[in-house]
Amino acid sequence: MTAAEVARPFPCDTEVPDPVLRAWRGVTVDAPVERVWPWIGQIRLAPYSYDWIDNAGRRSPDRLSDVPPPVVGDPFTAVAGRPQGRVLSVANGEQLTAQIMGAVMSYVLVPVDGSTRLLLKVVMARGRLIAPLVSVGDLVMARRQLLNLKRLAES
Repeated sequence: MTAAEVARPFPCDTEVPDPVLRAWRGVTVDAPVERVWPWIGQIRLAPYSYDWIDNAGRRSPDRLSDVPPPVVGDPFTAVAGRPQGRVLSVANGEQLTAQIMGAVMSYVLVPVDGSTRLLLKVVMARGRLIAPLVSVGDLVMARRQLLNLKRLAES
């Protein structure tokens, strides 16, 4: 993440104005936003990180499914086929913000010369004592998720 990306406002900032945890992640996807956005919406079907941990061993789909665009109130993701979390805000093709397990996260897509910067910010309002552990766990899981989404959007 660049300093400018970290400094920019994310939709999750309005949901948790005084967080105890802030974590930023980002990858460059060699594909336009139009190819990346459907994969962000598909997070509602599976977590796309380490399936053996996050999805009870079930594989996240490696093909786009015919899911409708995300809307506020939708489940955020599914773990072993069970809905988890909730979508809090959506701007199609631009951002998806959701809540799960005490965290709020915003996925933001920024077009850059035919490619896309896929940015993720995670914030938590509570849990100051566990925030360092959550941050390390999120680093591992979110990195895998973003790299999987990158690979899928580029293929």
